[in-house]
Amino acid sequence: MATGKGCCGTGNGGPGYKTPIEAMNGPREKLLYVTAVYTGTGRANPDYLATIDVDPKSSSFSKVVHRLPVTHLGDELHHSGWNACSSCHGDPSAQRRYLILPSLLSSRIYIVDTGGNPRAPVLHKAIEPETILDKTNLAFPHTAHCLASGDILISCMGDKDGNAEGAGFLLLDSDFNVKGRWEKPGQSPSFGYDFWYQPRHDTLISSSWGAPAAFSKGFSLQDVADGLYGRHLFVYSWGEGILKQTLDLGNTGLIPLEVRFLHDPSKDIGYVACALSSTLVRFFKSSDGTWNHEVAVSVPNLKVKNWILPEMPGLITDFLISLDDRFLYFVNWLHGDIRQYNIEDPTNPVLTGQVWVGGLVRRGSPVVVEKDDGHTWQSDVPDVLGKKLRGGPQMIQLSLDGKRLYVTNSLFSSWDNQFYPELIEKGAHMLVMDCDTHKGGLSINPDFLVDFGEEPQGPALAHEMRYPGGDCTSDIWL
Repeated sequence: MATGKGCCGTGNGGPGYKTPIEAMNGPREKLLYVTAVYTGTGRANPDYLATIDVDPKSSSFSKVVHRLPVTHLGDELHHSGWNACSSCHGDPSAQRRYLILPSLLSSRIYIVDTGGNPRAPVLHKAIEPETILDKTNLAFPHTAHCLASGDILISCMGDKDGNAEGAGFLLLDSDFNVKGRWEKPGQSPSFGYDFWYQPRHDTLISSSWGAPAAFSKGFSLQDVADGLYGRHLFVYSWGEGILKQTLDLGNTGLIPLEVRFLHDPSKDIGYVACALSSTLVRFFKSSDGTWNHEVAVSVPNLKVKNWILPEMPGLITDFLISLDDRFLYFVNWLHGDIRQYNIEDPTNPVLTGQVWVGGLVRRGSPVVVEKDDGHTWQSDVPDVLGKKLRGGPQMIQLSLDGKRLYVTNSLFSSWDNQFYPELIEKGAHMLVMDCDTHKGGLSINPDFLVDFGEEPQGPALAHEMRYPGGDCTSDIWL
């Protein structure tokens, strides 16, 4: 795996694209899959995978055109991944066909077949939590990435009781059978969450949300003080699954969530978004071969009135990098803004765009920001297609050409209920931002809104998004 060999050859064919730049010239997205959740809403329906028509030439543009319910209640579908991606581009026998849907609360993993009819995918298989526990003692699966070998790697955040010390990496074969753990015995991270790998540098780096027993009940500062949330990155040897280094991010790296390397596989640079400290941390390889880190962007807390605390963090909960490694986007779920940074100099991100699409400090909210000069401030959030926007921006997905940024606003049902109870009552929604990729800039597309408050079985919570043809948060190049 360290050399990138496996299912992939050097010829043409296979899923994805030969390089990230070739991917940018791929066809415009026409369909988008999004995980939609009823778990935690009080509505006794199974979660489902929604298919959204995002083709502006279609009569069903910006509509949910298909809903695939899973088979159980209480799963909490969350993130997703593909069985094959651009890491297998050289293998014409490989096919990006199956979408992997881990269930964060039940620990069940659904396999969805999108190949027969991409507009109407069907369930292919379910991997029961008992099977995973029996072979690995892992639970709370989160991030899934395909490997060049044809296997699938899934990070798991704890044991069956929600203890973070039980975190590790689940390995499935190409037929979705449990093979075991990826990391070597005794090499498990102390917390688990997201991960990304860069084979040319023989490295996998994972992050650390917290103990499932803590975060599944909602957020508590006491749990942070009690050490139930992470602040570390775990650096593994990609070829051996051995934990080589643990990076302590300290108080400027509290609750590190999404991890992304630059897409160029030769680069030894990446970033992690740290939610509670509201920082974007850059990690990089030093001249001696070890990994180091520094804060690249810091979002100041807002001094506020009429909230649970006197200061409000931005809470950076998702970010991504454009395929040409020029722009980086992240969201502040509590403040309510989306930001665009130019990272052509990765050591010095430059803010080039910002737009407000929700948040707790929007105009009309009881929460107000106290400025240093004594004045108060609230953000202006426009209506879209005549509807008031709810919650704050949470998950994002970028079009291959980098010109459209799709946004959903549900984080996790118990956290939604705590910070944005209107999402539980009225449902989530999906927006799209228009991105200026020349001079930089962001604006809300006024003609696109998918309102999950209008779903046939009641308001639902929309989370992560995927395109059938792959995207910048699932494809990895070798």
